[in-house]
Amino acid sequence: MPKTDRNTAHNILQATAELLIQSNGKGVRMGDIAKAAGISRQAVYLHYSSRTELLEATTKFIDEQLGLPERLAPSRNAPDGVTRLARYIAMWGEYIPEIYPTAKALLLAMDTDEAAADAWRDRMQDMREGCEAAIRHVEADGRLAAPWTVDTATDMLWTLLSVRNWELLVQERGWEHAAYTQHLQDVAKKTFVETLG
Repeated sequence: MPKTDRNTAHNILQATAELLIQSNGKGVRMGDIAKAAGISRQAVYLHYSSRTELLEATTKFIDEQLGLPERLAPSRNAPDGVTRLARYIAMWGEYIPEIYPTAKALLLAMDTDEAAADAWRDRMQDMREGCEAAIRHVEADGRLAAPWTVDTATDMLWTLLSVRNWELLVQERGWEHAAYTQHLQDVAKKTFVETLG
């Protein structure tokens, strides 16, 4: 892709991210994005063929801007499943406050906006895959507690780590961030990891 196209794509994604936050995800149209990016509506469609594609690209763009691959490296390089599980929870716990404005915008919009719903489902599927990788590592070590299977443990961990649960505990109930992360690590270890000896 030529440099000018890369710059235009970057500007489109940056404008989309900012508009999502400003509007809580409601009523962000391709024309609004084009205006904010300083280009024509047709130019937006030349880069992203649909609003769903654009919103999905925007969430990935935000992940790249926030260094998600580098943040996942300690978990992925963990020496054992228990450590990987703890590190994944710690990473996600640190990450939620940074993505929360965009996540909240998509959550508010998804009931009436199929493109926002698709973008949200796409990102949550990626997050579930991270949960599954951690649980599979625990199982590979022979430490997955009964009666859990990889699928059921993954589903439960994915639910425990949901943005909505973070919102309830940290924003509604006022939990300190460090306590939130530590409690989740403790719950996950006691729930999914077989005690040795």
